[in-house]
Amino acid sequence: MKAKDFVAGILTGVAAGLIVNQAYGKMNPNTSAENVLNSVKDAFKKEGPIDGSWIVMKPEPFTNHVLSMDVYRGGISRIRNGELEQFEFAANAETGTVVELNQK
Repeated sequence: MKAKDFVAGILTGVAAGLIVNQAYGKMNPNTSAENVLNSVKDAFKKEGPIDGSWIVMKPEPFTNHVLSMDVYRGGISRIRNGELEQFEFAANAETGTVVELNQK
């Protein structure tokens, strides 16, 4: 095998990989659930430590009278002033922006 053919094969493979990656990104524009949870946890950690967290990995439909979108649902728990606080949130699956936050 000639070195020129080998390099051409590698470049073709890399180009095909980039094209497939871009196509997948357009088909699935959602932010990953893990990134959303990490963002929410970081926001809560600014006020103090957290004890636990969870997120549903599959987006679900959400409507708030005016807005309709897919969201990830999740929760955060922490101890504050000796008492357990629990929060549930809904975050836009595409942008990761929290659109609903409720204390339980």
